[in-house]
Amino acid sequence: MSQLDVASGEIVAYAGESARSRFIKNTYLHTAAAIGIFALVEAILIRSGIAEGFMQVLGASQWSWLIVLAVFMGVGYIANSWAHSGLSRPLQYAGLGLFILAEAIIFMPLVYIAQAKAPDVLQHAAIVTAALVAGISYTAFSTRKNFSFLAPALSIGGIVAIGVIIASIVFGFTLGLFFSAAMIVFAGAAILYTTSNIIHEYHTEQHVAASLALFSGIALLFWYVVQFMLSFMDE
Repeated sequence: MSQLDVASGEIVAYAGESARSRFIKNTYLHTAAAIGIFALVEAILIRSGIAEGFMQVLGASQWSWLIVLAVFMGVGYIANSWAHSGLSRPLQYAGLGLFILAEAIIFMPLVYIAQAKAPDVLQHAAIVTAALVAGISYTAFSTRKNFSFLAPALSIGGIVAIGVIIASIVFGFTLGLFFSAAMIVFAGAAILYTTSNIIHEYHTEQHVAASLALFSGIALLFWYVVQFMLSFMDE
């Protein structure tokens, strides 16, 4: 098993052009692979009927979704820890794979509902998400500004968002169009922050951890773009 130092490699901002380019290339290749695997796993879950059974479980109790959310957050924490691990490369990939699986499972209800309600929404949301990610990435790479100052705002915003989501589950109210719009802005800021870190903060051997962070932001953006479109249809 190959051993890796926790801070192996140089910080990207100070690395040579070749090492920096290799890190960025590896990060985006891994992110693209993660998206592809996520789509494949999601398709299998939907077509196998597992998603329909999952929907029945969620509908059995108002607390079911709260439990799923708690498990997802716990699994996400473990996956992120593994991806940032300095013990071995296989453990990093295990973390990325675990996170992809967790995302595919938590996306099941949304994809199931979207397909039943308006199948074209998923395709349109994917196009909008890709366009937004491209624009955000262009901003980060063209300006080369360090957006690490966004970290405190993202932390506070994330806590507030989780609190609102939990409250909606407990008290049974719908979050609606404006919450989805706010979360699209939040997810965009998270992607900008992660892209900035890819340019400035990560070490050149941390492409697996960087791809997990970027994939997480893209998945969050896609989730709320879909939610926004569905809510707009309801409005």
